[in-house]
Amino acid sequence: MLTALVPSAALAAAPWHPYGPGPFYPFFLLGPLVWLLVIVAVALLLRRGARRRWEAYGGPAFGPNRSPEATLSERFANGEIDEVEYRARLEVLRANRPQRR
Repeated sequence: MLTALVPSAALAAAPWHPYGPGPFYPFFLLGPLVWLLVIVAVALLLRRGARRRWEAYGGPAFGPNRSPEATLSERFANGEIDEVEYRARLEVLRANRPQRR
């Protein structure tokens, strides 16, 4: 008799149905957490891929076909260097140019 009364008293005091909380009681929070992790992972991968594309070409300011002479000419045109420095650097660039065969 006592063995029948103890489980029924425990179930009557429980906040869930008479068969217990169910097999997935605390795990209902994992669904939104998994989706949050998936969204964060996709965002990080997209950001990393975009950053690698820019780094492959030297960043957004420098294109893949930008020659050193063009960069030097632009710096001279912007007034960052004077004519003496421009001529000296241009001479160095042309002297160290690889020979084409």
